[in-house]
Amino acid sequence: MKPHFLKFSVVALLLLCSACSSTTFVYNRLDFLIPWYLDDYVELNRAQEQTLDDLLLPFLRWHRTQELPQYLEVIQQIENNLDQSLNQQTIVEVSLSFEEAFLRLEREALEWLLALGEDLSDDQIDEFIGVLEEQQSEYEEEYLDRDMEEYYQDAYESLRDNFQDYLGRLDSDQKKLLESTSASLQRADAVWLEERAAWVANLKQILGREPGWQEALLDTLDSREQNQSESYRQVYEHNVNQVQLLTVAVLNGRSEKQDRRLRKELANFREDLTTLIEQGKKAGPQS
Repeated sequence: MKPHFLKFSVVALLLLCSACSSTTFVYNRLDFLIPWYLDDYVELNRAQEQTLDDLLLPFLRWHRTQELPQYLEVIQQIENNLDQSLNQQTIVEVSLSFEEAFLRLEREALEWLLALGEDLSDDQIDEFIGVLEEQQSEYEEEYLDRDMEEYYQDAYESLRDNFQDYLGRLDSDQKKLLESTSASLQRADAVWLEERAAWVANLKQILGREPGWQEALLDTLDSREQNQSESYRQVYEHNVNQVQLLTVAVLNGRSEKQDRRLRKELANFREDLTTLIEQGKKAGPQS
């Protein structure tokens, strides 16, 4: 489970996964977005905001110069794969590349945020944990009250929206594939919320900030997969497998129009990443 004070890293992940002409604009506003996301959880004083500003510049330089070139390689890999019939292994390899990129981003972000965490007062820590616990209650109320029909409908709409972002309008056969896959998914909200509740409880204990708490937090992050419950792991692996098979079927059955739309989205994204990389080089060496 991802620690929610790393919520801002989801912004960067979305930038990685969403091909849109506004990528460079949004990315260049991370200096605004990151403090804004942190303010969702804890109110920073002026000195803490300055510390965040000082840490942010080298972090963004690292991401542009070290990480974005690797994203370009993945985009090229996707484009090359589109020239032939896809199989599940192809989707697995691309998914692993994105997952590894996110984990690197998350780890780098956590390490520099630890410096800020040392400056938070006990009241700010309590405020932060309180927000997480309140969110837990809200998520449980929102997700667990759904019946199975609502659950499958939400899953279908999420899949449909994601595919249409890249392919445009789906045809009736593709929609039937989405309906079939949605109906095959195992319900994940209850086990996900159990994992999240356990993470928040563990985080609350760590943020008591006894000596060695920084190492404990890093160790918890590194070992989270090993600590996942068997039920959570089984549901996750089943659903991922179903979505991967769906992706293969939909992409292999895409029309010429959908193919042009997909390649255009990828080309736009590649252009945006190239611009960001050049901006990172002009910013100078990492301090």
